[in-house]
Amino acid sequence: MEERSLEVWDLYDERGNKTGETWERSRAKDIPQGKYHIVCDILIRHRDGSFLLTLRDAHKDMYPGCWEASAGGSVLAGETPEEAARREMMEETGLTAVKMDLIGITRKPETRSVIYAYLGKVACDKKEVRLQEGETVDFRWVEPRSFLQLIIREPVLRIQYLRYKPYLDQITEAEEKEEQDE
Repeated sequence: MEERSLEVWDLYDERGNKTGETWERSRAKDIPQGKYHIVCDILIRHRDGSFLLTLRDAHKDMYPGCWEASAGGSVLAGETPEEAARREMMEETGLTAVKMDLIGITRKPETRSVIYAYLGKVACDKKEVRLQEGETVDFRWVEPRSFLQLIIREPVLRIQYLRYKPYLDQITEAEEKEEQDE
């Protein structure tokens, strides 16, 4: 019988300090009030300015068959959020960021999670994306304007938008200025 390794998280207080406690993923719904685990979410942008979108597997419990604009997952015990972001990005896309910038932190008390949103900048051949079996089934690179329009139509992108809003607002402002200058 094959033994599965347990995913273990460090727990944090409301200020983001480690409590010294760990928690198993299988008990995520039982994290005590006032304690949090950290999740990382990575928006991937190519050096040419386009964003990576991946199509969620049709068998996923949440948002099957929807486009999403991130790689991500929980920070494992002993990892920093950036280390986890780099690991998750590699696991889910096969890509390595040449630069990883923290663009926002949001707290979700209902899931006892704090989400660290990163911008992972890549300078790879766009065909190098490797999809993670059981997670994603397709990918595409989209220009910023198309990406911002998709946020309105795609349910996962609408959720993710709030995490990336400070960064995406800068893109929107730059595009509006560019249109005014033409």
